[in-house]
Amino acid sequence: MSDVLPRPPFDPELGVFLTAMHERGPFTLTTDMLPRMRMLDMTEQALDERLTARGWRRRTLTVPGYQGDPINLAVISRIGHTGPATCFYTMHGGGMMFGHYLGNLDSYDDWLLTHDDVVLVSVDYRLAPEYPDPYPVEDCYAGLLWTATHSDELGIDPSRIVLAGQSAGGGLAAGTALLARDRQGPPLLGQILISPMLDDSDSTVSTRQIDGVGIADRAMTRFGWTAYLGDRRGGEDVSIYAAPARATDLTGMPPTYIDCASAEVFRDETVAYAGGLWHAGIDTELHVWPGGFHGFTSMMPQAALSRAATAALATWTARLLAGRPADDADAVRRS
Repeated sequence: MSDVLPRPPFDPELGVFLTAMHERGPFTLTTDMLPRMRMLDMTEQALDERLTARGWRRRTLTVPGYQGDPINLAVISRIGHTGPATCFYTMHGGGMMFGHYLGNLDSYDDWLLTHDDVVLVSVDYRLAPEYPDPYPVEDCYAGLLWTATHSDELGIDPSRIVLAGQSAGGGLAAGTALLARDRQGPPLLGQILISPMLDDSDSTVSTRQIDGVGIADRAMTRFGWTAYLGDRRGGEDVSIYAAPARATDLTGMPPTYIDCASAEVFRDETVAYAGGLWHAGIDTELHVWPGGFHGFTSMMPQAALSRAATAALATWTARLLAGRPADDADAVRRS
């Protein structure tokens, strides 16, 4: 008997996209597909022209990553901006295996790049299976350290750094925040975890519900965790930095925006992580978008549900930049 469970329905508007995807036939991720899935879907020149048209510029710097090996950081700032800005240090998605640090930058257009006093830094962490745990999260942390210690060069305020990531990038953002806490690293103003990949156990109800349906289903996430952790996946020898769902103490985390969709594989681990943050007294805003699939805001940005999700993130970001919820959290800690 199959262990697939009944699942929440997909939003009808989003369902049109899924139907079109499924009509192409079943998709099974293999290692041979990874090189193509790691390529940028436009030329860097086209990307820069698009940014320039919106008043932004991009430069790429090579900095020390894990064990001193070189990695790239893309730095995107407002043309002509002077003075220290809030830094949004971002990690791309792709199941720890694919994606590109210059990919999907348009996903920041409507909630982050509407603000002049921000600098976006995107880290080109190394990918599994060639570079398994701890390379990806340690690259992210090394890039964070470099960013904080070169704040004058980057035009950022080192006391105002926000971590942000979607999917695997959300898991890496959570792991990087835990590393920063435990190593007394750079202080963090906030973290944004969009449908984060947090739990390697393959034990939640949502993994059984989203099995062979939607985007990034159970089989794909198993593939990603195995690429990242190898035989350790689901075992005892996995750190909280690789799989943040394993953390039992989330004290010291920054104010957090965290969301997911009701019909996606990462739903239950996202909700549980929000609960852990609340239990630790962390200012946390959780959204579970009804009928969404994994990555719906990127794949169907004009859908009503996507617009609502982006608007909620934009509102939280504006509050953070204005001094809330960080100031509110500080007040709680002082009381």
